[in-house]
Amino acid sequence: MLIRRTALVATLSVVALTAAACGGDDESAAPEPEVAEAPEFEEGTTMAELAEQGSIRIGTKYDQPFFGLEGLDGELEGFDVEIAKIIAAELGIAPEDIEWQETPSAVREEVLEGGEVDMVVATYTINDERAERITFAGPYYEAGQQIMVLSENDEITGPESFEENPDLKVCSATGSTPSEQIQPYLADPGSQLVLFDEYAQCVDSLSNGQVDAVTTDNVILLGYVADSDGEFKLVGEQFTEEPYGIGIEKGDVEFCQFINETLAENEDAYVAAWEATAGQIEGTQTPELPDANECV
Repeated sequence: MLIRRTALVATLSVVALTAAACGGDDESAAPEPEVAEAPEFEEGTTMAELAEQGSIRIGTKYDQPFFGLEGLDGELEGFDVEIAKIIAAELGIAPEDIEWQETPSAVREEVLEGGEVDMVVATYTINDERAERITFAGPYYEAGQQIMVLSENDEITGPESFEENPDLKVCSATGSTPSEQIQPYLADPGSQLVLFDEYAQCVDSLSNGQVDAVTTDNVILLGYVADSDGEFKLVGEQFTEEPYGIGIEKGDVEFCQFINETLAENEDAYVAAWEATAGQIEGTQTPELPDANECV
């Protein structure tokens, strides 16, 4: 029997956005979605189980400014974090009852398959290979891959520069889509591609001259540029399309549909989440929620 669920009313109180668009030290208030009171779901569904236990385990990244970043106070902030809170709130779960787990690119499928988390919201590009192992809800955002270099670097103008100069090194994250999609542009992937578990390690390597560039999704790189005090810049145009999805256990179609419906019904919350996080980056525009894919 299908039991009524209380719709999440996206009543948001957003404090004025005071952070500079270029990414200064000021902080902006993230929106707080209203937590559904005593929601009810069809018995036996993931939604019913999570609502009954009153908590949820969510994997995200801790090193990506404006998407998933752990602050000095230990609190997580960013667009992915806020998207996860909107979904949790519709389940009747408050932010303080979310159990966050750091989830780098290389382990996102593993933590879902191992039952370590209930969902992953972590700049997680939807692709066919990953969809063989997990189910994706969404997409909730569409990014594109680009290149970041030191501001004084005029040698690298886009991905083609690495094929033209085999001595150039580019860094990306282990297990990430960008690490795969840059390889056709490399003269020698074995020597030119440097991989780390986290993009923050790539950024450090760019700063100290160990690599010549970092590649990942443009909106992630824009966050690093904004926080770099002029040290970094982006070059060239985006050369891929990266639809971000929410990873859940393979085959949980009902949970996938619930997530898609929740986002579609809360576009005001979605926009407010963006404007308080990634929307603070100079050069970004407020996105429209993409049409959801079929849940399989």
